[in-house]
Amino acid sequence: MSQQYDVAGLGNAIVDVIASVGDRFLLNHRIAKGGMTLIDEFRAKELLKLLADNQQTMSSVHEVAGGSAANTMAGIASLGGNGVFVGKVFDDRLGKVFGDSMASLGMTFTTAPACQGSSTATCMIAVTPDGQRSMSTYLGACRELVPDDIDEEQVAGARILYIEGYLWDRDEAKQAARKAIAAVKGAGGRIALSLSDSFCVGRFRDEFLHLLDKDVNILFANEDEAKALFQQDSFDGVIAAAKQWGGIAALTRSAKGCVIIEEGQEHVVPAAPVSRVIDTTGAGDQFAAGFLYGMTNGKGLADCGKLGALAAAEVISHYGARPEASLKELAAKAGLI
Repeated sequence: MSQQYDVAGLGNAIVDVIASVGDRFLLNHRIAKGGMTLIDEFRAKELLKLLADNQQTMSSVHEVAGGSAANTMAGIASLGGNGVFVGKVFDDRLGKVFGDSMASLGMTFTTAPACQGSSTATCMIAVTPDGQRSMSTYLGACRELVPDDIDEEQVAGARILYIEGYLWDRDEAKQAARKAIAAVKGAGGRIALSLSDSFCVGRFRDEFLHLLDKDVNILFANEDEAKALFQQDSFDGVIAAAKQWGGIAALTRSAKGCVIIEEGQEHVVPAAPVSRVIDTTGAGDQFAAGFLYGMTNGKGLADCGKLGALAAAEVISHYGARPEASLKELAAKAGLI
């Protein structure tokens, strides 16, 4: 089968709803400042209306497709790559917002929306004048991905399948991921897994290790996630365990840069310079974007790491989990593409 896409991304489809508000808005509506709170559908609809009606709002409400893997796909698009995203939304206004947002990037998104059940997932991000982001997240329809949502022929057209670990929180989403894995492997593609966070690793460590043993070729993890997965107290122990595994491990260490492991070889890549760190949200997602773009465009592992570091540096220099500057232009200026 010809490979139509660089990457197929599989993850939670969430609409980020971002608005600038005053501190009084947070107090009046019981929003925990600087934190992330999981909320139900009733509270989500209430907050959406409050943000739209808020007289203290300092800028228009901004709605954009979000979620970890979707953010990675946005980064790949910014670099000039192409791909397909698979995730579940509901047949409602925000579900259309998600689809339109992905289409605006040039990303294929054809997963059929749900017509019954929960509404489209949202993450309402209230940004106060001091730059704090207070998030209220309703997971909704994104948790209802099922095996029938996987178009095997479509995902098999990707060189790499990229999966976010959060999907393991629901059995049917897990089965959908396994169906996609089988299709991509059957077509000769590779499988990449992001561990998502250390708590996710704690819940599914044995299953993730089984995936590494049987299916996964490329692992994305930050230092804490890798320590949890390999049950190591030191980063040296993580490196030894990754070498023993034998796949490609892309291990990020924030300001210390990253270490790429393959077949016993180490590539140490420093963090890309950034004048000021504004918001680290999305750094891991964009690192994966740069790395995957490099892998699907013939780059060596060290350059893949540099592309990942460049993408991560861009996204932490502003609010939001997606690039604002063209990553393709930044990479060209750096001599990476």
